[in-house]
Amino acid sequence: MASAAGPEVASRREALRLVRDLGYHRREEPFRLASGQLSHDYVDVKLAIDTGARLRVVCCAMLELAHALQMDPTHVGGLTMGADPLAHGIVMVDERLGWFSVRKEPKQRGLSRWIEGARVGPGDRVLLVDDVVTTGGSIQQAYEHVVEAGASVVGAMPVLDRGEVARLFFERRQVPFQALLTYRDLGIDPVGRAEPQADP
Repeated sequence: MASAAGPEVASRREALRLVRDLGYHRREEPFRLASGQLSHDYVDVKLAIDTGARLRVVCCAMLELAHALQMDPTHVGGLTMGADPLAHGIVMVDERLGWFSVRKEPKQRGLSRWIEGARVGPGDRVLLVDDVVTTGGSIQQAYEHVVEAGASVVGAMPVLDRGEVARLFFERRQVPFQALLTYRDLGIDPVGRAEPQADP
């Protein structure tokens, strides 16, 4: 049975319970989100995956969803640090995959790399992950560096999508975008604008 977050997978319900019970906060005074926008609802996925057992539940759900959508990656990663525990957890579940981490700034010594971990490049199929996206700035930044390295992006998958903007970015590039959970699953208002934005 399909859900608002795409094909139903066995461990998605447990992942939702963890995010809702451990990572969700609501208060009268609004929070300022990483996107700069304000919301009375705050979701910290890192709190929901703060043990090995919880991380495994969410990573298994993400892998099941990726397989259901036939994304078939060889590598998984995204912008540090939201993507880091997810990438590490997913490759521990599926040991055939390689993990990588995209820096927010290039390393100031050595080879001045943007991407650490596995060396992704031509022929590699990348699944981009993130913990929470609102307007999607972090996962978009990771996309640009992975494409620059010559790899193919076969999908983008945050644990939680709080709006509609990030999906539009990837749809325009013909990259499948599928969140494990959305704002609808938590019963909260979307953040950001749903109409298409012009590329910078």
